[in-house]
Amino acid sequence: MRAFIKVLACHLPEGRLSNADLEREFPEWSPEKIQAKVGINTRRIAAADETATDLAERAARKLFDRYGVEAVAIDYLLFCTQGPDYFLPASACLLQDCLGLPIHTGALDIVMGCSGYIYGLSLAKGLLAAGIASNVLLLTADTFSRYLHPKDKASRSILGDGAGATLIAGEGFTEIGEFCLGTDGSGAENLIVRTGGARSRGLSHALEWDDYGTPVSPDHFYMNGGEIYSFTLRRVPALVEQTLQKNKVAQNDIDLFVFHQANGYMLEQLRKKIKIDVDKFFVNLSEVGNTTSSSMPIALCEALEKGKIQKDSKTLLAGFGVGLSWGGCVLT
Repeated sequence: MRAFIKVLACHLPEGRLSNADLEREFPEWSPEKIQAKVGINTRRIAAADETATDLAERAARKLFDRYGVEAVAIDYLLFCTQGPDYFLPASACLLQDCLGLPIHTGALDIVMGCSGYIYGLSLAKGLLAAGIASNVLLLTADTFSRYLHPKDKASRSILGDGAGATLIAGEGFTEIGEFCLGTDGSGAENLIVRTGGARSRGLSHALEWDDYGTPVSPDHFYMNGGEIYSFTLRRVPALVEQTLQKNKVAQNDIDLFVFHQANGYMLEQLRKKIKIDVDKFFVNLSEVGNTTSSSMPIALCEALEKGKIQKDSKTLLAGFGVGLSWGGCVLT
């Protein structure tokens, strides 16, 4: 059975963290300097009592309301997040109930980050191909802002919160092509929150400062920027080439490239290295920030609204990051 994206919706929390806000906390960083460095002016930030599950629910309700999707039509729910409400049960089970999905609906959490949307699409396509489901609701949501140390200006200048909702079915506006996926867990420690899981449940309250004055704490999000930059420039060009080959298309056949919206500088370096025309390379993180697993569905929503995706167009998606993991596919 062929698999298509039928409809998309996204949700962004009300809270905002602007470059001017960051300058008040870090006077050495002007708004212009931040924008030039990471390509972001504003990040959307979840409220203190707002979880990733809450954001996902709102994205799903927008999809239902905007496109007339009936909850009873959904027979499988995939929820991609790295911020579940509880250790157990799965947050997908909570979403099944609050969204009023039928009790015969399968519900599964996917614990993935920056490449999670690609992995979710691949699982949804597999469910359709195997005849297990006919209408898969893929939700992505994260609230990474609450994992950041308040003095970590580098991460706070990049990361925001948001959610996406995608309905995958046997018909739709764009067909999901072939996938290229990859994992290198040897790099896991380069993007990590060490405490809070089963291996180290309690907070350590330890804190050190690196040579750049960035706080390093097991209790907060840690990113080895240099290693992640090297990984991205090494892995993503190869991913794009392999994805093109697997889908039997040439780079010139692609009408739009939508990558994980990591940060402006990194995206521009990738664009240049892969030699993608500016008008074919979609970037929308300026007023949103890096929303991890939701960055691609949010970008796709905006690309559709702006008419960047037309009938018969081909879009290449590429996700990469925490895991370390990566994935690509072509939408036609």
